[in-house]
Amino acid sequence: MKLVSEKSLHNKYKNMKNKVELNWTEKMAFEAEVNNHKFIIDADDKVGGEDKGPRPKALTLVSLGGCTGMDVISILKKMRIEPDYFNVEVEGELTEEHPKYYHTITITYTFRGKDLPMVKLEKAINLSQDRYCGVTAMLDKAAKIEHKIVVEE
Repeated sequence: MKLVSEKSLHNKYKNMKNKVELNWTEKMAFEAEVNNHKFIIDADDKVGGEDKGPRPKALTLVSLGGCTGMDVISILKKMRIEPDYFNVEVEGELTEEHPKYYHTITITYTFRGKDLPMVKLEKAINLSQDRYCGVTAMLDKAAKIEHKIVVEE
């Protein structure tokens, strides 16, 4: 077994970080800044918010969909496959007890186009899910992640 010092781990990951900032504006709303892009997150009125923006938990699903969607389209372009339409829908099923978290997440990949090779679509999705998408890698430790492929002509 090789022992890794904390210093060498720090050096390995030293330039690999993201930082976001959230400033409270009022009630339950925060202005979030991510890579110089600002947006509001908020809660609904049942818990003191005013529904001025999305909920934080749902943004986890956005992150997953964006990560895997970008992977899939990038991989398909390298395979010289470009669908006429591509959509990623992500649905999370929450636990009933607090803290409520997504125990099952279903990703539906929808493609439109003529003669799209299912084998290559599956390969691109599997590469994203198993190798490239860091959001999948994180969430896979806490939830069951399933996916479906829909091809429309």
